Amino acid sequence: MAYDVIVLGSGPGGYPAAIRASQLGFKVAIIEKESLGGVCLNWGCIPTKALIKSAQVYDYMKHSASYGINATGVQHDFGAVVKRSRGVADKMSKGVQFLMKKNKIDVIMGYGKIKAKGQIEVTAADGSKQVVEGKHIVIATGGRSRALPNLPQDGKKVIGYREAMVLPEQPKSLIVVGSGAIGVEFAYVYNSMGTKVTIVEFMPRIVPVEDEDISKELEKQYKKQGIDIMTNASVESVDTTGAGVKATVKKQDGSIVVLEADVLLSAVGVVANIENIGLEENGIKTEKGKVIVDKFQQTSVPGIYAIGDCSPGQALAHVAAKEGINAAEHIAYTEKKFHHLPEAMDYNNIPGCTYCIPEIASVGYTEKAAKEAGYEIKVGKFPFMASGKASAAGATEGFVKVIYDAKYGEFLGCHMIGTNVTEMIAEAVVARKLETTAHEILNAVHPHPTMSEGLKEATAAAYGEAIDI
Repeated sequence: MAYDVIVLGSGPGGYPAAIRASQLGFKVAIIEKESLGGVCLNWGCIPTKALIKSAQVYDYMKHSASYGINATGVQHDFGAVVKRSRGVADKMSKGVQFLMKKNKIDVIMGYGKIKAKGQIEVTAADGSKQVVEGKHIVIATGGRSRALPNLPQDGKKVIGYREAMVLPEQPKSLIVVGSGAIGVEFAYVYNSMGTKVTIVEFMPRIVPVEDEDISKELEKQYKKQGIDIMTNASVESVDTTGAGVKATVKKQDGSIVVLEADVLLSAVGVVANIENIGLEENGIKTEKGKVIVDKFQQTSVPGIYAIGDCSPGQALAHVAAKEGINAAEHIAYTEKKFHHLPEAMDYNNIPGCTYCIPEIASVGYTEKAAKEAGYEIKVGKFPFMASGKASAAGATEGFVKVIYDAKYGEFLGCHMIGTNVTEMIAEAVVARKLETTAHEILNAVHPHPTMSEGLKEATAAAYGEAIDI
């Protein structure tokens, strides 16, 4: 059977691309080598949030006395925590199966490789092969844990994020190499449940892509929680010959420290899955490990698109989803099924969320980046210590920080750290999309008592009009 659109990969970019293409009247197939929903639903975004929630509930119970509730003898069952996380992931994957049926999308299980323009060869688990034909192809093959030569992963003592979600037993000690979102989220989970955690970060500060004030606050909170942090440090080698793992760490001054733990988690980023999918043979250009695309996600070969982690945009699920929808709409535009071009992605207005506790959420320029871009800026901060809602919730850690252009009041950036801030950042994203200025934020009445009024209060602080601080 020939299809109008074939999507290679069913992650958070692939399955929305398939659904949108179907909505636009195309006959669609999706090819998946493992589980519908890809890494995000099965081994990333969703199951990690389930683990974090279990760790957070355990944290609440340990500190229940501060809420006037006496809960004694509270224990956690690590196996049950992992089982719940897997159950949540399985339920979500089944949800994608339902969406495929609802939208009349054919699901073909197997490993797909582009054979020629309009043809993908699919190898099933039993080794049998078939060629699927389609006029347009969307590559959505995602990414995987980056493996460093000096940190070879054996899946037992030196692990990636997948193994970290399903360890057969809780380690007594854990070294986390890398302090991006994956690293700090797992550091929180394991530390909360009683594992001794040490973070090793090559850069001068943890969560290095965030605003410097966010990094300082998270480091302060993590040290308070009992997590050891080493920055400006690199793991030179690992020794797994003994009972656990020994990591040789080089510090900035050249001195060497040997860290010992049961397990080492390598969380040094994600690498795109672009090998052995037929790119080179079909003249699809790549650069720096990513498929080159234009603003509508088209590759160098007409009719073939690439989205998500295998293309150059930020490696985030919500970026992949929008890129997938854009690709489907561009295909429809070229086929005269859609009356206008999709709006190209604005990669400077993408929210980033990290679900450690306290949570981190940000969008737009950091203070440093705004200054480097030549802006004169106004900066405002509102500490959650001054928030009535945060005080009532017993969650006063963190703050909201806003950055405005001093000349026109343009909303340049927003950076938050605290409880539930990942649910608050969308206001800043929409405001920036609408080219809102500080004036509109100040005059939009925010509900009280809420954490979200912190954004208005931070804006007021930037203009010398703060009421509550």
